[in-house]
Amino acid sequence: MKKKISIAIDGPSAAGKSTIAKMVAKKENFIYIDTGAMYRSVAFYCVKNHIDLNDEQAVEQAISNIQIRLTADNKVYLNDEDVSLQIRTDEVSLGASCVSKYQAVRTFLVDEQRKMAETGNVILDGRDIGTVVLPHADLKIYQIASVETRAKRRYLENKERGLEADLETIKKEIEQRDYQDMHRAISPLKKADDAIELDTSNMTLEEVVDQVLTLINKTREE
Repeated sequence: MKKKISIAIDGPSAAGKSTIAKMVAKKENFIYIDTGAMYRSVAFYCVKNHIDLNDEQAVEQAISNIQIRLTADNKVYLNDEDVSLQIRTDEVSLGASCVSKYQAVRTFLVDEQRKMAETGNVILDGRDIGTVVLPHADLKIYQIASVETRAKRRYLENKERGLEADLETIKKEIEQRDYQDMHRAISPLKKADDAIELDTSNMTLEEVVDQVLTLINKTREE
């Protein structure tokens, strides 16, 4: 019987965390908890209901009307509506960065994430998994890549999804998001002391997945 472990992958926006986490979860038969999708869902709910994202109190009040469900096939349901595609726009991405600054939103979602992670054999990715959500995770990875690499990846992703994409705009948005994430007062993006840094700028997806699988096997042996 393989030891049940929890894995935290943190890192900046568009570093490929979700893609890697999903691929690893599939190979290892882990449950993947997409924390970013949860913040995006809150932002999407606010945008859809014309709630000002900069009005902390209004966003806080909206939380009580929000129910988020993640399924094994990576679908995201907001109040029983499949919003998997709608939450992937750049507008919602920036909105997620905005609502994640609010303590009430973080408390609500961190509680949800911890409950989901209790089963073991889970992989979570986000900005503060290893530092706040699961500080006792068995394996912590801090995944980074250059701004250029990340902008290019996001550009191609958007093109594939049929969304409008402009490389320079995306680059600026990523830089803005990095700044917001690293300088927010609550749970800023930072590497946990015991996290292993993985720079994926010049790696293929397969190479990154192999590297993570090697780290998982090492963790199991410890």
